Amino acid sequence: MIDLSGLAAATELLVALDFDGTLAPIVPVPADARALPEAVTAINGLAGLPSTTVILMSGRAVADLGAVSGFGPPVRLFGSHGLEPDDGPVPLDDEQRERLDRLNAQVDALVDGAEGVRIERKPAGVAVHVRGAAPEIGARVLNALRAGPAAAEGIVSTPGKAVLDLAITEMTKGVALDRIRGDAAVFFAGDDVTDESVFTRLKPGDVGVKVGDGDTAAAHRVPDPAALAALLEELGATRGRARK
Repeated sequence: MIDLSGLAAATELLVALDFDGTLAPIVPVPADARALPEAVTAINGLAGLPSTTVILMSGRAVADLGAVSGFGPPVRLFGSHGLEPDDGPVPLDDEQRERLDRLNAQVDALVDGAEGVRIERKPAGVAVHVRGAAPEIGARVLNALRAGPAAAEGIVSTPGKAVLDLAITEMTKGVALDRIRGDAAVFFAGDDVTDESVFTRLKPGDVGVKVGDGDTAAAHRVPDPAALAALLEELGATRGRARK
């Protein structure tokens, strides 16, 4: 049982959520991912409560996150691990733009049309997804990326589930959340290794929930997105009563 009473009574509450594997089950084609209807209902309910902010924070580019999630204001969207807020990406200087051009060219050359491998362009980097590739192809591509552009000076490499995210400037979900939260208490849920950067930075009174299996610094765990949707519904109901 997860005690939500402290969050329910918080003066300000920030509900921050990963998308894939957290609100939406993992699917073979990333563009087909959709949040569970129960999760959508719970999020809309939370976003309508006073002094409660809901954000989605994903490794996806923010336009992609908006397309698959279907959410818009008052729910905020932060793509590229927080580097790309929905009100515009962090601007790049000339040196960073040149580094990004080189990174894209190197990734294109290494992937070279490998079957089942998908390249996702981002404002400050690129992600290479191998979920749809045969295991030997995925391993070959990821190993080449790790030995090549990921090891280059000025490139930040973030591994995930069947994906390697390469950026030309450093940003993690944990750093982004620190910038966003202000004085709010935080509820955060995520399923991927990239979400650990948040779990390790949560403060007393915050609640972190790992979705699914795997090692984690989160204090709590639920088995799947359906269980998280139920927990979000409970949080909304509990906070709704507390804020009356």
